[in-house]
Amino acid sequence: MRSHHAGSKESRLRLFRVSLVVALAVSLAAIVGTVALDRAWSGPSFPAKPIRISIPYGAGGVADLTMRLLAQKMTERTKQQVVIENRPGAGGLLSAQAVLEAPPDGYTLGVIGNGQAIAMSLFKARPYNVLTDFTFVSITARFEMLLAVNVDSPFKTLQDVVTAARRDPGKLNFGAVNPGSTQNLSAHLLKQVSGLDVAIIPYKTTPDLITAILRSDVDVGFDFYAALQPVILDNKVRIVATSGEERNPLLHNVPTAKESGFPEYIVTSWNGLAAPAGLPADVLTSLNGQINAALSDPLLLGTASKLGLDARGSTPEEMRDRMAADFQRWAAVIEKAGIQKQ
Repeated sequence: MRSHHAGSKESRLRLFRVSLVVALAVSLAAIVGTVALDRAWSGPSFPAKPIRISIPYGAGGVADLTMRLLAQKMTERTKQQVVIENRPGAGGLLSAQAVLEAPPDGYTLGVIGNGQAIAMSLFKARPYNVLTDFTFVSITARFEMLLAVNVDSPFKTLQDVVTAARRDPGKLNFGAVNPGSTQNLSAHLLKQVSGLDVAIIPYKTTPDLITAILRSDVDVGFDFYAALQPVILDNKVRIVATSGEERNPLLHNVPTAKESGFPEYIVTSWNGLAAPAGLPADVLTSLNGQINAALSDPLLLGTASKLGLDARGSTPEEMRDRMAADFQRWAAVIEKAGIQKQ
């Protein structure tokens, strides 16, 4: 016959085992519940609906072409539609406000670039600060300035232009679109670094500028390859210099201004994508990865290069640093040129 002491010991052991099983079951239920709750809060992976990109320029421009190429590839990658919305006007304010009024969830992005860096110095007051009110996501493309002359112009090189301008001060003129545009300020920058006495004539649109070059109303015109491509391919203009660090692969016989004796004249315009300030870190990481992956697509790169675009992404930090550096640079050009704030 078993002792009372032995029976009590077995009872306590059974009770311990039952308690252990119950405790494990409760812990497992808590873990499963926590995971389910986390999934409920986090929702589906990003993106779960269409993304909208607001562009402060009309259709057909460099930024528009870049973003349409990118939107197509991002749509293919994410299986969510990436929609382009052109909002030109008001010096970029309409597009910027559409972005800043949206929730910082990654589904509304805006195109910003060196144009916004210029605007910070060109306008007396802006309803936003581009360096603090946006979350920088990635640079998307870079593109240099071309210096174009009529194909029948006596100027074959940038040195020819400089020699003629120094020989007859005040006789030559430079042409570019819109006072305060990157093209216009690039003309001012060349005037400043070369010390030339030349007039700078503003034109409302690129077609107006091209017409002036073809009529020889302007001695040298400043614009991007994508804008000048038709007249370049038709051999109606001659490019005497480019403004990049290295020669443009589409114009490999054309020297840079740096090669031509003006190392300070390096102008690379750029655009990129930004979201409202406060974008969650995980969404920023996802967006940056998707954009950089799309920009590495061989078909996109091939199409972009034919338009004179260097389509490459960046980190958010690189984009912000570039914006801050361009703000300082163009502010100095604007001040030296005596351009009145608007």
